[in-house]
Amino acid sequence: MASCNNIPGHFFSNKSSIERRNDSLASLFDPQIAQQKAIKLDTFFKSLQKNTGFNGTVLVAQYGKVIYKQAFGVANKFTNDQLSTRTTFQLASVSKQFTAVSILQLVEKGKLSLEDRVEQHIPGFPYDSSITVRSLLTHKSGLPDYTFALDKYYDKKAPLTNAKVVQMMNEIKPGIDYRPNREFHYNNTNYMLLAYIVERLSGKDFRSYVKENIFIPAGMTESFVYDPQHPEWLKKAATGYVPKGGGSVVANFDHLDGVTGDKGIYSTVEDMFLWDQALNNEKVVKLSSLEQAFTPQHTKPKVLTTNYGLGWRMKQLENGEWLTYHTGWWHGFKNYYLHNPKDNSAIIILGNNANQSLSRINIVQSILYPEKSKLFIKGETIPPSSNSGGN
Repeated sequence: MASCNNIPGHFFSNKSSIERRNDSLASLFDPQIAQQKAIKLDTFFKSLQKNTGFNGTVLVAQYGKVIYKQAFGVANKFTNDQLSTRTTFQLASVSKQFTAVSILQLVEKGKLSLEDRVEQHIPGFPYDSSITVRSLLTHKSGLPDYTFALDKYYDKKAPLTNAKVVQMMNEIKPGIDYRPNREFHYNNTNYMLLAYIVERLSGKDFRSYVKENIFIPAGMTESFVYDPQHPEWLKKAATGYVPKGGGSVVANFDHLDGVTGDKGIYSTVEDMFLWDQALNNEKVVKLSSLEQAFTPQHTKPKVLTTNYGLGWRMKQLENGEWLTYHTGWWHGFKNYYLHNPKDNSAIIILGNNANQSLSRINIVQSILYPEKSKLFIKGETIPPSSNSGGN
């Protein structure tokens, strides 16, 4: 007897629950409504470019389908090369979610637990034994920021590495900022250490690990983790600019650019959409693991509604829903990525001119979700530019 899986009426028989879920969401896509939203988005971003100097690329998707993508401005002001949706940008702190997923992959493989003490994986780690992998992921470690705490000890003529920073922390042991696991304090040291743990457990440098376990499975062919030893990788990348004297100047690289995990990934809006799809399709990590990542981890009153998961920022709307997103800025790059796992939607904005263009991200959210526009009145703003490692 022939298998019923070959009968047309049983088209979904061989599909996983994830595939059926995504197909169900895709069926909600309405081309006419999508076109209306695309027109509004185009009008908004053209106005943003004209009035605030927005310079960057945009991709907005809903129900797993792209409804708008566009590039505005130049990749390099000297050569006047125009941006495209395949231009690579430094993701800055948006890189942290890739580090978090790398850790979650190792958890799924049984190589570590989120409750493991950091000292189990970093020999000579001189800090409190209550600091766990989860403490790092949720920014509750109390550790000092390596970009400042060891500043006077760095050889600023040579790129740092994670191993070098860890060695210096072990030897110098700069003081902690607060007792571990007592409060939330966003800190790049946490994700630098997580990347180092990935290296130790995988036996690969972090750049190779991410390429093999995230970029290749997700199909992200244009993405890479920056390596100061290979400046040629930046040949097609956008140049970052920072404000100066009423204009803008090129943001210079420095010794901190050799450190990975907290920043350092270069990608395009198109590759970031592939990342978004990979998360929804379980190509890089299980949805059950992502549910932990998208769960608010902090209970203190001051961070109840503006929270953090595992590698993602979280913002609670007045109706109780959570926005899952991350911002990032570093060396003139300023970015925003909203990932909505409930309807396979995404807002991806990558900019290379650090100004206040993205302070009205609430408008983009309102266009994507007009039925919730009143909830976005206060908006999700990206704070003023910082050159201290991203946000």
